[in-house]
Amino acid sequence: MSVLFTSISPDNPVKKEDAQLLLNNFGLSVDRDEADDFHTLLAAVHDCAEDVAKLPDYQPVPDLSRYPRQNIRRPSPEEQVFGQAWAHKFLIKGNADGGPLAGKTVSLKDCIAVAGVPQLLGSDVIPSWTPITDATVVTRLLDAGADILGTSTCENFCHSTGSYTSAQGIVENPLAPGYSAGGSTSGGAALVAGGLVDITIGGDQGGSIRVPASLCGCVGLKPTHGLVPFTGISSGDAVNDHAGPLARNVQDIALCLDAISGYDGIDDRSLGSPKHGSTAFAQTLRAEPTRLDGFKIALLKEGFEHSTIDPAVRDCVSTAARRFKELGAVVEEVSLPEHLQGPAIWTIQQRIAGSMNLLGHAHGRRGLYLTEMERARLPWTNEGYQRAFPATKNVIINGLYLSSRFPDLYCKTMNIGRRLRDLYEAIFEKYDVVIMPTTPVVAPRHGKRGLPLESVKPSMGLTINTAIFDVTGQPAMSIPVGFAPAKDNADVQLPVGMQIVGGLWQESKVLRAGHAWETHFNWKKDFYNGCLN
Repeated sequence: MSVLFTSISPDNPVKKEDAQLLLNNFGLSVDRDEADDFHTLLAAVHDCAEDVAKLPDYQPVPDLSRYPRQNIRRPSPEEQVFGQAWAHKFLIKGNADGGPLAGKTVSLKDCIAVAGVPQLLGSDVIPSWTPITDATVVTRLLDAGADILGTSTCENFCHSTGSYTSAQGIVENPLAPGYSAGGSTSGGAALVAGGLVDITIGGDQGGSIRVPASLCGCVGLKPTHGLVPFTGISSGDAVNDHAGPLARNVQDIALCLDAISGYDGIDDRSLGSPKHGSTAFAQTLRAEPTRLDGFKIALLKEGFEHSTIDPAVRDCVSTAARRFKELGAVVEEVSLPEHLQGPAIWTIQQRIAGSMNLLGHAHGRRGLYLTEMERARLPWTNEGYQRAFPATKNVIINGLYLSSRFPDLYCKTMNIGRRLRDLYEAIFEKYDVVIMPTTPVVAPRHGKRGLPLESVKPSMGLTINTAIFDVTGQPAMSIPVGFAPAKDNADVQLPVGMQIVGGLWQESKVLRAGHAWETHFNWKKDFYNGCLN
């Protein structure tokens, strides 16, 4: 389709040599005979862009009269908790008429848009930017009666499963200062586990809900891809963007999921999700028996036997999972060797797509685009790049390299990812859920910013069992099931997470298994140092 034009504006800045300059990086050239025409066409598209840039944006308008923002502020040192868990504090009172979340307090990962609240993204590469709209999950939480108390710290551009990378400061594990709270939903997990909010909404592109839930001893659910609209949340890559809740118990997870799930008419990730308000996850949990007679549970051999799994973590999760038998469930071991391909498939897909996103080249999806954020972060400058955390620099370098040297590899990861999904779906035809450790170890000591390898090493390997389900899109939840000793100090006991995975759109089974386990067993008292008391 050609750009329509009648004449080029007299102040058009496009020069004749610009077309060639654009092609130089690709080793391409403009034919001399075609140069004038391409100059005219490029000038025309510039004028077209100027016209579009002058049009008003189209973003959902939040109801600020019904849900006013009160006392927005960066927290003072006296208000901060667990290091730097809060990004901004404020109060938005939920629906005055009540709702299923009435009386619940919530924090939001600092990549979720709240109109009028500056967003930091855990970074100082760009100045904070202020959204003019609310994310869909924000509106739905307020409509359901929840009170939102603030935004919680996320890791630097959401690129770490540690809790030491945010430019705003370290987030401490609420059970043991000096140890990681996990990431990238670090602040929210600490606030939930520390009892300061009931629920946090996080984002998960490789484990960023489940890893901090595991390390902090709370419950974290990554729903089926698209069940919760990602509208108004900063994207990593649309194919593995997931939003979901963290809480201290499964019942609150189910209540929140009912409130925030369902297509919103904007986000095409959610086109296949049920109508908003039609789910009954919480009601079903209340109605079902907490026994699991006839329920079939698979323990994934590869998820337990990976070389990086701490034996104490493996034994704790294995012991906890086998107690499902006491509730009437069938518990059997299954093997899926392809599970071990997950980290590599995720890494290639995320590096290529993640770099394109960071460079402003993400495209092809229908939804809400946060234009204020794009203006704030683009184009990159060398000064900004040098301030970036090494993990972010690495995504850009890796993605550009892979795109140039392996031009078909992103496509191949998408195809293989679909195969992994289908292999898991075949297991879910025989079993209700699959279980494995969430993270291979308990919370490690904080890392520190230094040379790239030194900076990223402390959080490497934490997603060996989580990232694959961002690729496949299947729901996965971490629940705390006991304690194991810290790697560097046997006297420090830290939470162990058990990951419960279900088939696509089978959140009810995942929730039922987690709810049954936490109803009958006490992870804080019954399981210690990998053993049943």
